[in-house]
Amino acid sequence: MTAPGSRQRTATVVLATVAVLLVGVAIGVIARIPLQRHTDAAPGAVDTGFCQDMSVHHAQAVQMAGLEVAGGSDPDVKRLAYDILTTQSNQAGRMQGWLQLWGKPIAAADGYMAWMTEPMSGHDHGTTHPMSGPVATMPGMATPQELEQLRNLTGPAQDTLFLQLMLRHHQGGLSMIDYATTHADTDAVRSLATSMRTTQTGESQLMTQMLTARQATPLPLN
Repeated sequence: MTAPGSRQRTATVVLATVAVLLVGVAIGVIARIPLQRHTDAAPGAVDTGFCQDMSVHHAQAVQMAGLEVAGGSDPDVKRLAYDILTTQSNQAGRMQGWLQLWGKPIAAADGYMAWMTEPMSGHDHGTTHPMSGPVATMPGMATPQELEQLRNLTGPAQDTLFLQLMLRHHQGGLSMIDYATTHADTDAVRSLATSMRTTQTGESQLMTQMLTARQATPLPLN
């Protein structure tokens, strides 16, 4: 049987996450206005695919960050989690707003990352070869078992697991971010991907330092 405190904590996380996601969607609707007034290239497969897949990737980051905000013990880690929660909710809202404007579905129906069809340049990180087709799971995503473990932990143990999962999550998304930066047709998507790379690189460096201070090691990329 689930303890009352655990039920209350879970309900708080759900309500907080829903509230932030609603704000993100509202921002996404507002984000449609500049695109309507600005002449930009027509969105291609990369613009659409990136917005669809990165919205899903962001949704899990928001979920994990919400659990850390609710149950973590380290103020610095909780502050980082809150920053990730708000930033990625905002970005997901923008991407979903653009998809609505373009008349595209919110999510791809046949898997992920099939839009990454061109070889990446040597200085890019992550995937260096074109995808041969859609994949069932994007790099860096936490498994259901890992999410359940994060949900059940509290205090310093949760802080450490959150840092490990979120660092891997950031690292896993870099190949998509870098690909969109160089292959997207619209200025809006290229600009957003560039901003994501800057923000997440800084956050990854911080999380690596936090894990080192806790004598914990990063998780291998899945």
